[in-house]
Amino acid sequence: MWSRVSILALVVLIVALPFVFRPAGGDAGGAPGDPLLVVVTPHTEATRYEFARAFAAWHRARYGQGVRVDWRVIGGTTEIMRYLEAEYVAAFRTWWMHQGRTWPMGGAEMVLDRRFNPSQPPAGVADDPARLAAWEQQRELHAAFRQTDDAAAFTCKIDVLFGGGAFDHSRASAAGLLVPAWAPDQVPPGLLATADGRELIPASLGGEVWRSPTFYGAALSTFGICYNVDRLADLGVTTPPHRWVDLTAPALCGQVGVADPTKSGSIAKAFEMIVHEQCWEAVRGAGYTVADVARFEAEVQRAGLAPGIMPAGVPQAYQSAMESGWVRGVRLVQLIGANARYFTDSASKVAIDVSMGDAAAGLAIDFYGRYQAEMSRSPAGRERMVYVTPAGGSSVSADPVGLLRGAEHAELARHFVEFVLSEDGQRLWNYRPGTPGGPDKYALRRLPIRRDFYPAVATNAPTSYERHRAFFSDDLGNPANNPYVLGEAFVYQPRWTGSHFNVFRDLIRAMCMDSGDELRRAWRAILAAGGPEQQVAALAQLQRLPDLPAPLTWTSALSIPRTHARIDYMREWTLFFRRSYAEAEAKVSVVE
Repeated sequence: MWSRVSILALVVLIVALPFVFRPAGGDAGGAPGDPLLVVVTPHTEATRYEFARAFAAWHRARYGQGVRVDWRVIGGTTEIMRYLEAEYVAAFRTWWMHQGRTWPMGGAEMVLDRRFNPSQPPAGVADDPARLAAWEQQRELHAAFRQTDDAAAFTCKIDVLFGGGAFDHSRASAAGLLVPAWAPDQVPPGLLATADGRELIPASLGGEVWRSPTFYGAALSTFGICYNVDRLADLGVTTPPHRWVDLTAPALCGQVGVADPTKSGSIAKAFEMIVHEQCWEAVRGAGYTVADVARFEAEVQRAGLAPGIMPAGVPQAYQSAMESGWVRGVRLVQLIGANARYFTDSASKVAIDVSMGDAAAGLAIDFYGRYQAEMSRSPAGRERMVYVTPAGGSSVSADPVGLLRGAEHAELARHFVEFVLSEDGQRLWNYRPGTPGGPDKYALRRLPIRRDFYPAVATNAPTSYERHRAFFSDDLGNPANNPYVLGEAFVYQPRWTGSHFNVFRDLIRAMCMDSGDELRRAWRAILAAGGPEQQVAALAQLQRLPDLPAPLTWTSALSIPRTHARIDYMREWTLFFRRSYAEAEAKVSVVE
């Protein structure tokens, strides 16, 4: 059996091949002889071009020298994280063994363990000499990795992680891959807060983390639906989709573009929003208010009980309502998968295909939707594609930037983070090309994170919004675009769906992709025989959830990945869904 290190080494080799054979000219922004900064990112070519160009000019004006940015484009954030973990483990292992130390079996897991508590061993470990020795060995490895931030010791040879969701940046931080760009008392003035203490980049809003000690939100994202006006008309759809459930409409069968959530952390977040919305609807439907939810969740967090167990003062019926919403959300995602035209590896492909009419609608990250809507306008300015964030259907997530441990160009990396968070960098996200301080070629159509790019509210002092608004691609004062308004309208409760984030990716793969042919065949049979209303038994069979390795519920979805090997439960889930879909198709009755 291969060791984890062998597997990681193979991953490094495979992922590194694109870099080995990368064509010349990958550096951007500066001039020959300028220092080099290495940045790994899932951002688009347009974003890379504009930030490299503007950062080089900013750095030259401030420090008398430009910067060449070497962009490492591996894929989505999931692929980036796998690559970084493999690189760090290989480099740290070499450094460790060069000191004459033995590398233990399972060393990779020990180093990257996000849940390890070095302050005290788990219950019972202290009384078992062998287990205590293993725990002490892990503590030594775990601490040595996290206490060393020196490229001369070990490095992944990349300086900055730029882009991807807060979830993946949080995981990178917990694994020790990210380090603070500055000590708390050394943050450049006017970057995170004004001189009088007003926040410019909040730590969180609406339950979502926007920055932490090791990563900093650079732009904001919502998730929603894009649709092609002409294709909907061809299909006879008179009311465009504006809620998640609208993507399950029979008229959209085979017409919905979807990206693979196992490849894109952002699309995985979009799917989480679909489930989260259903949790909220179920809780509200059970009679609980937003204030009730806030009070209950605070009490649950304080109690620290096992998942699903409510402390005194929190009704078990509240938990049951939320769990029923979770199941409804899973089934809603399943029907979106049944309508899917495809699941693509590229999150940006969906908006492109919808704009061209190759799909009628699709799930989209806001900036892909807005950017493609801009690009697909007719010469007369007619909007061929529209992007909409479902009202109350999406939280506002941060797209962060962070400094990687052991960065070889750490000072340049800090300058880059500072630039991205500064007013100069933030202008690039939504200014029109050619405007003062704006992009050169591309309208990025993204939401800057800084509070001073949006209108003042009652609790805030005046902002710089009026100074910026004439140059925006989108009216950031419009409540439909303003993330500070949208963030208040959808309060994210991390306990409901956050811990399910990774297992939900696996579930979608088994439920909608690996068994996708069977799912879509059964769904088409149901639609051809009168639809869900007339094929109740067939739909119930199609929407059964796995009973192996345990009946799938909100609670068991948390425990299954810890108690079963991923390859085992994925196989069982896929086989279960294929059988269920075949049986659902067989249950379709003939309508007279």
